[in-house]
Amino acid sequence: MNERILGVWFAVMTLASAQPAVSGDDVRALLQDPSGDLARLAKGALGESGGNQLFYFPSHDEPTTPAASGLKFENVDFKSADGTALHGWFIPAKNKSAQTAKGTIVFSHGNAGSIGHHLGLCTWMVEANYNVIIYDYRGFGKSAGSVGRRGMIDDVKAAFAYARQRPDIDPQRLISYGHSLGGAQSVTALGESPVAGLRAIVIDGAFASYQAMARIFGGQLGASLVTDELSPKDFVKKLAPVPLLVVHGSDDEVVPIAQGRQLFESAGQPKTLFEVKTGRHATSLSNDRGAYRKKMIAWLDAAMKG
Repeated sequence: MNERILGVWFAVMTLASAQPAVSGDDVRALLQDPSGDLARLAKGALGESGGNQLFYFPSHDEPTTPAASGLKFENVDFKSADGTALHGWFIPAKNKSAQTAKGTIVFSHGNAGSIGHHLGLCTWMVEANYNVIIYDYRGFGKSAGSVGRRGMIDDVKAAFAYARQRPDIDPQRLISYGHSLGGAQSVTALGESPVAGLRAIVIDGAFASYQAMARIFGGQLGASLVTDELSPKDFVKKLAPVPLLVVHGSDDEVVPIAQGRQLFESAGQPKTLFEVKTGRHATSLSNDRGAYRKKMIAWLDAAMKG
């Protein structure tokens, strides 16, 4: 076994033991190696589906809170179906009381970091007089537990269960908004378990298939280490008749726009697609001085009247 393979073996074993020494770039470099020895070693260390864990890059820091933007907020705690303790923030609509807001958005954030890293993607909706609940999945931020696809999808369901039981919001005026991984997980969660009072679903930069994303970043080896179990492509049809808005940037450097188009094409009616010219993974809605933010708010306002 040559020196390079020994180095890769060390990296694989580090990943398998859940040590934080290996970065996302290290993971991608590992998966892109075409060596047959590497493939054998990776599968031996991680197992046939062990690559599922490589999707997630959580952190437990709190780089900011809504208060930094002059917004009121409340720390909230609730439990997932298996008892895992989850943490989030409730941010009431800025210019209305929580009870008189246009509706309440449950925001499911993308991969990496914690809720403080994703606030910029959702606080602008507070300015548009929507309440926002933003939360961390298990293994992220201040939430307990360990990352895992099944559990994290159940965490999405738990966030909606929490929203429905709050006495200060209207449970018949709920909206799901998911970015990237959060969009993928929310599609599956809501396809499995429809939510009473859900009036609209928005996904931004979401992918259709875990294996397809693994292949994009890691070639055939990457795809071979990941399962497609619970992929959103198999659940998006079940969202109808709740209105669906698919947002995707033409220049998304993380999730190719073809993944968003696949979800849109597979979805039932009513559905709308915003293909944002020059939009990147986290900038589609903020491009052109927020032109698509205005379009999204108009779309949501119409859905809430429907």
